[in-house]
Amino acid sequence: MLKKLIVTALSALALNAHAGNVLVVLSDADSLDLKDGKIFQTGFYLNELMQPVKMLLDAGHQVSFATPQGKAPTLDRNSVNPMFFGGEQAALDAHLQLLQTLRLTDPQQSPVLSLARVEQQGYGRFDAVYVPGGHAPMQDLLTSASVGKLLAAFHGAGKPTALVCHGPIALLSTLPDAKGFTRQLERQAKPARPKWIYAGYQMTVFSNVEEEASKAQLQGGAMKFYPQTALQAAGMTFSPSAQPWQGHMVTDRELITGQNPASAPLVGQELLRRLTP
Repeated sequence: MLKKLIVTALSALALNAHAGNVLVVLSDADSLDLKDGKIFQTGFYLNELMQPVKMLLDAGHQVSFATPQGKAPTLDRNSVNPMFFGGEQAALDAHLQLLQTLRLTDPQQSPVLSLARVEQQGYGRFDAVYVPGGHAPMQDLLTSASVGKLLAAFHGAGKPTALVCHGPIALLSTLPDAKGFTRQLERQAKPARPKWIYAGYQMTVFSNVEEEASKAQLQGGAMKFYPQTALQAAGMTFSPSAQPWQGHMVTDRELITGQNPASAPLVGQELLRRLTP
């Protein structure tokens, strides 16, 4: 019996010795500013956050959470739908229960750190970074200096950097003048091609075709610009899925991008593969 306990303990130690620490970066925003002063209530998509997070936790990895300002992130209630979980209510319930267990959205008890605190602790303690979608990243992550600093550090270290759906818009934060670049996009002007650390990378993002097909959810509003348009203007090489809404993942060096909600499990699996010694 004692021998069995020792073997079990050693096995657990061996597993933990190879466990990775993944930083999940979410938006502080609970809404997106649209054209003509309209506002769309949003947040993160449940499956885009929790499917990869559950995979990582089930595999024994550590997951830490951060937003630029350290606010508890907001769940987009439109994403609480079995259609994003293969039509399975049980799968939705399991991921929603995990979210509630983690208390991420609880303003008083959320474990979410600010990116300033993450920087103080040191980027080196993290093995990978993951940015899920929902429309919220379009509000703040794309111009956040703290997000840009973090992503540039991971880029320089060649560490896995995964983003899905609207999440890849956060890559614009590494531009020399992200705010000026996005202001030009908002004016429908064609910005000059900037110097960008991800220029020429193959990647994907929620496509213009998918944006057009789903714009009814904006309830008569219109986005100031689409993420595909913005990232192409910055210098990405866009790789779309064969058909809209299909799961589609693209990898290029350290970068892992998924196109839409159906792509979140693919991105999670790729993160697991890269964290496996």
